[in-house]
Amino acid sequence: MGGVDHRKGPRRRGDELNQAIFAAALEELVEVGYQRLTMERVAERARTSKASLYRRWAGRPELIMDATLNVFPAVGELPDTGELRGDLLAALRTMADALNSPLGQAVRAVLAEVTIDQAAMRRHRERFVERRNQLMLDLVRRAAARGQVRPGALTPRVAAVGPALMRDHFLTHGGPITDEVITEIVDEVLVPLLRA
Repeated sequence: MGGVDHRKGPRRRGDELNQAIFAAALEELVEVGYQRLTMERVAERARTSKASLYRRWAGRPELIMDATLNVFPAVGELPDTGELRGDLLAALRTMADALNSPLGQAVRAVLAEVTIDQAAMRRHRERFVERRNQLMLDLVRRAAARGQVRPGALTPRVAAVGPALMRDHFLTHGGPITDEVITEIVDEVLVPLLRA
């Protein structure tokens, strides 16, 4: 890795450079883990400069949060099974897959690091938690349009329940989050809470 000159080769900008940095960060994360991940190694792997990274992110927690968000499903990308329970299982399985991967271990480490930094915690909420909750709220809206969800359930707080239970399980029990846990969350909590 050492000795790579990022100035050789075509110059990347914008989203192309961001995607290369995200890929490099996740590769580095898998290879060395969050505690040993450095901005310098990510820059080398992405064939860019550390200055390019620091212009975009204050440090590794912000970089890893954004790299994680980059692979997280966007609004409209969750499967539509045609029924509430199937949609909920699919959404939580997608989240569990991410948490059960090396990304999940990074998320745990980042959360531990940002809890002492209020500004970083606020950025985490704005970027990650609100996006995750928006995904779930869109799923609930879709089911409500099919007449499968009671109208009073269309709130951000209700939409946050499933992901909050998964996060709690992940942080207190570690991984992996099994399909049994996901099914219990859906059948014992979410479907009764949301059902029309």
